[in-house]
Amino acid sequence: MPVEFDTYEEETGQMDLSEGSNAHAILSFLAERPDQGFTPTEIHESVEIPYGSVGPTLARLEERELVRHKAPYWSIGHGDHLVTYAGMRSTIEAIEERFGSENPDDWLEAAEPVNDG
Repeated sequence: MPVEFDTYEEETGQMDLSEGSNAHAILSFLAERPDQGFTPTEIHESVEIPYGSVGPTLARLEERELVRHKAPYWSIGHGDHLVTYAGMRSTIEAIEERFGSENPDDWLEAAEPVNDG
């Protein structure tokens, strides 16, 4: 889709980790097998997302330290980032179970603009 080039800004760095997203599918698959590494082809065949989406998604997950890479294999990451992710996901799932799902885009539309000046 074309954009207004002079006013276009890159993504804010947020990544969709919600259920049904490619990132969620890959993280869930790798988290179930924490001691194993998989090639992008093996991940593609296991999570049934388009092959062309696997590499870019893995790269974005690696930038956030959620996965590790030893060419050609990928594995779930270690450390605080995953603990934070796991806690966030379980909290979101509990909230959605109790109150129903929310669309964060709706929050952004309803939010008051911030005046930094």
